[in-house]
Amino acid sequence: MSKNYKTTVNQEFEFDLSQEALSTLDAVQTSPTEYHILEDNTSFKGTIATSDFSKKTYQVLVNNRPYEVVIADAVDILIKDMGFSVGASKGSNALVAPMPGLILDVQVAEGQTVKEGDTLVILSAMKMENSFVSHMDGVIKAVHISKDDAVDKGQLLVEFEEEN
Repeated sequence: MSKNYKTTVNQEFEFDLSQEALSTLDAVQTSPTEYHILEDNTSFKGTIATSDFSKKTYQVLVNNRPYEVVIADAVDILIKDMGFSVGASKGSNALVAPMPGLILDVQVAEGQTVKEGDTLVILSAMKMENSFVSHMDGVIKAVHISKDDAVDKGQLLVEFEEEN
């Protein structure tokens, strides 16, 4: 099954892309961040200038012209359609369920120190596994769920200790 992505460029233009369509792109990687692309017999130089994988945002240069690119997959689109933002606020000291589902795994415990990006909880919702990661470095204050628990949208899952 081909993955689909919604891509927003410069907060203005939206494109729907499939993994299959991307595989047919005539592009050659010339360095870890640079690509040579051919489109309609025209050559382009593409460079990934900066990337923030956790926010799925990229600063891309095409023939030295800058573009801000945001890539959303099916889970990101679903969460946005449900009225939530993708990723937690930096000021939040809690992880709440963005959708109803079943807890498949809890990978943290009370008192555990975590780093930004560490997986906290894996939730199954709508036949998809969703990994929720820490949005900050911190210490887990409380874990309010266990493996195999059914949770509701908005239910408190994990709390962080208050920052000093």
